[in-house]
Amino acid sequence: MKTTRWAILGPGDIGGWFARALPNSAHGILHAVGSTNPGRAAAFATEHGAPITGTYEELLARDDIDAVYISTVNTTHADLAVAALLAGKAVLCEKPVAPTPAEVERVLAQAAASGLPFVEAYKHRFGPFARALDAAVADNAVGTGLRLTASFGFAAGQRTGRLFDPDLAGGAILDVGGYPVSLAVGLAAAAGLDPADLTLTAVEGRVGETGVDEQATATVSAHGFTAEVACSIVTELPRSATLSGSAGIIELPDVFGSRSASAASFSVRTSGGDSVVEPATVDPFAAEADAVSLALRDGRTEAPEVPWAHSRTIARLLGQWRAGLDAAPRG
Repeated sequence: MKTTRWAILGPGDIGGWFARALPNSAHGILHAVGSTNPGRAAAFATEHGAPITGTYEELLARDDIDAVYISTVNTTHADLAVAALLAGKAVLCEKPVAPTPAEVERVLAQAAASGLPFVEAYKHRFGPFARALDAAVADNAVGTGLRLTASFGFAAGQRTGRLFDPDLAGGAILDVGGYPVSLAVGLAAAAGLDPADLTLTAVEGRVGETGVDEQATATVSAHGFTAEVACSIVTELPRSATLSGSAGIIELPDVFGSRSASAASFSVRTSGGDSVVEPATVDPFAAEADAVSLALRDGRTEAPEVPWAHSRTIARLLGQWRAGLDAAPRG
């Protein structure tokens, strides 16, 4: 199969993880680096072995780039994704696609019009671990009436930078709340539910002095499926999950994995006994890249790991979560 020539738009920390992962992918190479800062792009390209640098516009105008990875700040994702799709490039976009559901719809509409792959990069959804977990849920390993608890939180320290800047769509919900929400959406779908039926209620949390949500909890539910989700950028929270049902419980102590490796195992406890499932681990960024390459090869616009219906639902639920905290006290 043809090698996918990648450009990274946004040579920051996350872009560095993607660059280091590409050699572990089956189908991709790093070909170019784009930035609004030429010096930063050049330094990044030298470090990671990319032969080409330029502005975003210059790279998108080239015919030797097949796909772009967007790792800029949240507020720039949608415009860059639309521009890349209009230029004939496949897109892997860091989560979240955009701060609002309307912007996500604009991106997906352009992907559909262009007939090109667009994939949202929720890394825990890529690789054997996610497939094994979805299969366990689909096979009713722990029965029905599923109830998920999932969280992701860390203490950022000083309240500065993009995380605490409302003009850059900062806050816990958009930065890390998408992890438990995307997990809930994926598992609900694996259980046979339509993600569009999911609703988000019972919002609690705090908006800090800079005007962003610093921590939040909520309930996602539909047709007997319930998920209690939590996130924070000021407090350490477990990056884990538990899924219980009428016949047992699935424990997911490291469900989101790390930037270098997908989660290694989960346990299933039922009245019939306990078992541990140990799928092969993968480099999640490499797995994301290969999902886009396979979509390009097959002429698909979506990747099964994060189909557009999931991205739409995640954006809607995150929007409802943020809106639920609008009246929260500051500080």
